[in-house]
Parts: sequence; structure tokens; C-alpha cells
Amino acid sequence: MAEIVGGGRPVNDAERRVIAHLRDHAPADWLLLHNIEIPRGDDVFEVDLIVLTGHSVVVLDVKGTRGRIEVSGTRWFPPRREAFGSPVAKIRGTAKALKGLLVAHDTRLERVYADSLVVLTSPDAELLDPAGRDSVNATRFDRLLEVLGDVSRVRRGCSPDARPYRTAIIDALNHAVRRSTAPPRFGNWEVEERLGGDAKVDEYRAFNVTLPGSETVLLRVYRADPLADQEARVAERQRIANAYASLARIPPHPCVVRPRDFFAIDDESRFVLVLDDVHGEALHRRMGRGARLVVIQDLLAGLAHAHAHGVIHRALSPACVLVTDDGHAVLTGFDYAKPGKRTYTVAHELGNVLDAHYVAPECQERPERMTPASDVYAAGAIAYQLLTGELPTSPDAHGPDVPEVVRRMLDATPAKRPSAAESLAALQGAAARPESRLRRLLRRIVS
Repeated sequence: MAEIVGGGRPVNDAERRVIAHLRDHAPADWLLLHNIEIPRGDDVFEVDLIVLTGHSVVVLDVKGTRGRIEVSGTRWFPPRREAFGSPVAKIRGTAKALKGLLVAHDTRLERVYADSLVVLTSPDAELLDPAGRDSVNATRFDRLLEVLGDVSRVRRGCSPDARPYRTAIIDALNHAVRRSTAPPRFGNWEVEERLGGDAKVDEYRAFNVTLPGSETVLLRVYRADPLADQEARVAERQRIANAYASLARIPPHPCVVRPRDFFAIDDESRFVLVLDDVHGEALHRRMGRGARLVVIQDLLAGLAHAHAHGVIHRALSPACVLVTDDGHAVLTGFDYAKPGKRTYTVAHELGNVLDAHYVAPECQERPERMTPASDVYAAGAIAYQLLTGELPTSPDAHGPDVPEVVRRMLDATPAKRPSAAESLAALQGAAARPESRLRRLLRRIVS
């Protein structure tokens, strides 16, 4: 039975379950510290649980996410929910920050290994990680004790026995961490679940504390440097506000995610974007299952609506499209959109975030040249992949299941591509005209 040495209030049932399980079943010489904050400079790292085992200090992040979770790049794609930044990447950074604080307090603690682990508590949770980058730092609930007790995880150069350093570790933790007295709260929004994030933004599911029982929203909490000079702060604020500025130009539409609010925290060290919590999953998860034509039509409807109000998406990919429970699509991911004419740009950051499979030929080397036509190309590539199960290999790629308008959307010449609205109208017209058996046979023969 492990000893709990302190901590704040658990945020949800998944955290309570892990804490209770370790308390009741972990070795008696393990120590637990839960729901604390690790300050480092102007940043604060929120930690669900720290476990001091016999061989390491382990930072745990608890996730109650259900079902098969697909890992692609730096994003996790859960079923029936929006994708979020890999919590593994974030918890590794938190463990690194904790190790720095320990060593700063006592240089002998350089020998102590600081490990990190994401715990999936749902019985049906399964992490599908083809590249294997995240799975080494993630575990199912039923394997938690086994993984925590695995001495082979200690890296070369660190001691496989942390017990001689225990007193120094506890003393360092007492000086380095502070108790989290309540779930994180941003304005009226209290965090229900921490989803993930990266070096620039944290993602949460939250509810309005003034309206108990109200629907949840998604929070994107962007970090900023309040000590930067005025010019740098203005540029950073403009970059962070770009998604809201773009979405605010677009009137409500069922195929475009709806913004709720955007505000700064304290000294503008953080900015909060509040979005609808769309009940669906990223289109990325459905690419191999075929698709209803309505998904492609909804994607084009949302894109046409954005274009009609002067907004270019510029980073369109399957990760930016959510498919709802009833099979409709909602367009998201407007962080790098262009909301009409303005005096600043975020285009210089596009090269770091774009998926080259969906970038139009004219923008491969010059992403700042994105136009509505390049958005149409990306939509065409997504439509082609949905219909055939493969990415288009060339602008003139075709197949028996690819409508003519999709091939035109993939034309190498931007001027020859139809607009999003024209593409939508052509697809709706094609769907309304049943194809004769003879015509369908002839088209397959020609293809």
C-alpha cells in the first residue's frame, strides 16, 4: 500500500481511480503526490500524479479517453471526438522540467531518472501508434503497476536505485511543487478534462461554472511571453488571435465550427479560445473506411461559406474535418487561416504545420501563396482519398469512383479549378442524376 504524501483535488473519476489503485496496490515504499503544479519561470506545468518508485520519479498524465486512439504525427485521434495534441509530448516536457528543478535543488539528483507516462483508464482504450514514438510512454490501466515497476526503463547514466536519493528528492519536491487547490479555471470555464497540447497551446474540455449541467466546450489555451518587447508581443497576440479573427468573420454555419469567446488571462501570458465541443471524430480516422458523399458535400459547403466571407483556410487536411455522430462534417483548424486583407501575416509559420499531401502544386515551395483555389485542391485531395482509399498521385489521377468535378479540383493550374461553391453544386447535381447501368459500365471500361 503506497503512501500519499500530499496533493490537490482530483479533477475527474479517471484520476481518482488511478490514485486509489496505486494507493491500495503499489509497493509500500512508493510515494504518491497528486494534482500539483510545477512552476518554472513564467510557465506552470499541471501534473496529475508524481510517483516516486524504487528506481525513478515518474510524472503521470491520466486520460479517460475511450476506444481506439490513432496516433499520427503529434496528434491523437480518438473515436467520436476531436483530435488533440499528443499528451505524451507534453508529459515528456513536464518530466524534463521536473528533472531540471530537482537538479537545481541538489546536483546529486542528476543521477535520478525522471520518467513520464500517460495512463489510459478506459477498459476499451487502445493506442494505435504505427511509428512507436508515443506508445513507449503510454500504458493501459491494467498494466500500470507493471510498467511503473520496470527498472529497465531507467536510461543509461542514471542510477537504477533511487532509494539513496529519496530524502533529497522529497526535499526538492517540497521546494519545487505546489498544491493545485482546484481544477484549472479560465474565466467562467472550469476544466473537466485535460486533452493534450504542445509547446504553444494546451487543450481542454470545460463547462461553464455559472450554468451547472450546461454543455461542454473546447478550450484552446495559448501561451505567450508577457515579458517580450512591445513589437514581439503584438506579433504574438496577432498570431494567437488569428483563429478567432478568422472564425468571427464567418456567420454561423452547420459545417463550420462555431467560436464562443476569446480572451486574455492576467498579464496576457495566456489567451483562451472557446469553441463548440463538436460531438464527432476527425475525418483522419475514417479515411480507410469509405465515405458517404454527404461528408464531401459538407466539407465543400463549409469551405464555400468561409470563402464567401473572405476567409481562406490554408491548412486543410483530414485532421481539420470532424465527422459528427450523424455522419455530417464540420470544418475546424483555422489557426493559420487568412481572414481577408490585413496588416500582418502568419503565413511564415505554414511551412511547419502543413501536410504536404494536401498542398496544391503552386504552393509546395511557397505556402504564402495560398488562395481559395489551393483550398479547393486540398478538398479535392481529401475527396479523392475518401472515394478511392488512396491519395492522388498526379493532377490527372482518376478512377471509376471519382467524379469529374473532383478531378477538376485537382488540376495543376489554379485557374482551371472550380470554386468550392461550384464543386459543391456539381457534386449535388451528380448525386441527383442516377447514372444508367450502360453509362456506368462504359465509364469503368474507359477508366
